[in-house]
Amino acid sequence: MNLRPLDDRVVVRRVKAEEISAGGIIIPQVAQEQPTQAEVLAVGRGRRLDDGTRRAAEVSPGDRVIFGKYQGTEVELNHESYVVLREADLLAVIES
Repeated sequence: MNLRPLDDRVVVRRVKAEEISAGGIIIPQVAQEQPTQAEVLAVGRGRRLDDGTRRAAEVSPGDRVIFGKYQGTEVELNHESYVVLREADLLAVIES
């Protein structure tokens, strides 16, 4: 991947959606809802504060996160789909 996010932005890749329902019914891709869980791939340098310093991001590459359904910008690079969003758009980190 050759995306380097700027400032407080984060690049994530969505986790694959379930293709089979709990009852065993195959869900076609056009009917599947976009997943809101993703893996963090890259993190920017952090948000610039009013005094000129930077606040480092709270997430790091490899973290699994949840973000809002309509947040971020979809980007396609080398036939792969990514989402670029601000760290503030992340709702939670999934800890295992």
